[in-house]
Amino acid sequence: MRDQIDKKSLEISQADDEVYTNLQELGDELPDHSPRFVLLSYPLTLSSGRLSVPYVMLYYLPVTCNSELRMLYAGAKELMRNTAEVGKIIEIDTAEDLEEVEEKLKGEP
Repeated sequence: MRDQIDKKSLEISQADDEVYTNLQELGDELPDHSPRFVLLSYPLTLSSGRLSVPYVMLYYLPVTCNSELRMLYAGAKELMRNTAEVGKIIEIDTAEDLEEVEEKLKGEP
């Protein structure tokens, strides 16, 4: 689920109700010049062999985003984190950064 902030009402709302089955699909849908909060529940197998399904928030802030949107999303980041009750925030600035999310979730450098 991708969330966005309405600049007029300053409300955080769902950008879509799509459920993505892989990170590539999600990356294809991220806008080039606008930030998004993405709530992610991602099943993975840890090096110990144990299955883990962490619930995290991706904070997508593209470098091409204007400063007004940067400030708006930066100010709402902790509110979104607390409201969604996620365990971790992973910051990304390009769709290509999604390729490293699994390693970050596993705690690998």
